[in-house]
Amino acid sequence: MKRRTFLYGVGGAASLLVFGGAVKFLDGDGAQGLRPPGGQDEDRFRSLCLRCDKCRTVCPEDCVSVSSIEDGILNARLPILDFHQGKCTFCNECIEACPTGALEAFDPAVDKIGVAMIDPERCIAYINNSCDRCDVCPYDAISFDAMKRPSVDEDACNGCGACTLACTANVFLSFDGDRRRAIEVVRVERGE
Repeated sequence: MKRRTFLYGVGGAASLLVFGGAVKFLDGDGAQGLRPPGGQDEDRFRSLCLRCDKCRTVCPEDCVSVSSIEDGILNARLPILDFHQGKCTFCNECIEACPTGALEAFDPAVDKIGVAMIDPERCIAYINNSCDRCDVCPYDAISFDAMKRPSVDEDACNGCGACTLACTANVFLSFDGDRRRAIEVVRVERGE
């Protein structure tokens, strides 16, 4: 191998590393947060959202928050749902306040923000059978087995976050610095 070929190879590899770092800097880790009701079509939402903050300011439950710069420059200030602050009651105030239509009509009986998922390693009911705090679901999507461990009916759950708000796993168990609770709402791709 000639020295020039080797240097071109090293330069090409360095360029790819820099490009990969730039993509991560711009778009974060690629994970997108939960969007307010009507913002589940990610491409449409991103193309129309002005980051005006109106959806956050009108939310009576304070569950609409914004992405931070750590989520990537392209994601910064995009609205996300934070169910550690409140739950979504599907009041549609965020949809009505959106000046661009980035949040489109949303029917909680048909559409989903996401689906609640239980982490048995964090769940107090799985650890010592002594918790039923997540039994607050207004859609009856959470049931309990004979050992009083919760499970989620994914068809009934529409991602309102009432269970996440009620979960006390990071309060009563030793806090490890992670914000995740034993039950969290995760995104579902459209068409699933």
